[in-house]
Amino acid sequence: MKFILATKSSMTQFFDEAGKVTPVTILQVSPSTVTRIKTNSTDGYAAVQVGYGVQDEKRVSKPVKGQLGDLGVFRTLKEFRITEEELADYTHGSTLTADTFVQGDIVAISGTSKGKGFQGVVKRHGFKGGWGGHGQKHSHREAGSIGATGLGRVIKGMRMAGRMGTDRVTVKGLKVVAVDAANNTILVKGAVPGVRGALLEIRG
Repeated sequence: MKFILATKSSMTQFFDEAGKVTPVTILQVSPSTVTRIKTNSTDGYAAVQVGYGVQDEKRVSKPVKGQLGDLGVFRTLKEFRITEEELADYTHGSTLTADTFVQGDIVAISGTSKGKGFQGVVKRHGFKGGWGGHGQKHSHREAGSIGATGLGRVIKGMRMAGRMGTDRVTVKGLKVVAVDAANNTILVKGAVPGVRGALLEIRG
């Protein structure tokens, strides 16, 4: 499995050689460093820990500095679980760049969705709301009855108004349209979760 960390830059249009236009998201890839390799024998599972971004050294705890050693400090540390056989493809201290992926790869991208604040049931859950006439007043976007009145309480999981967004979202089946190794950017067809500058995990 291939993987890398990136930040969401912006969306634009990409024209191929035939003149066909494709909506794409530009992902900015800063070189990621393999900071730790975990094995089944030492940690109970196989994974590769990757450091990404620049961080002020005073913001990193001493235990983390001790673990990273001479590799420096990073803004983010993420783990990617892989099989024991795939660990041979990675070495401690090696660098992952945009050319990890090539044009035509199918990837899954995970990130934190945009925060929408406190929203009602129409926007949050897609309720259609109440009817407009027949004496209805100020209730066009209300939730209506929540049922189960005999219980005297609200059933867990009831769809109601509340905080919307800032959830972990994974979009699968995205196609890599182009890779610019010189500028460390990856162009992916379609939209990906998060705001501009959001950290994303790319797996392929």
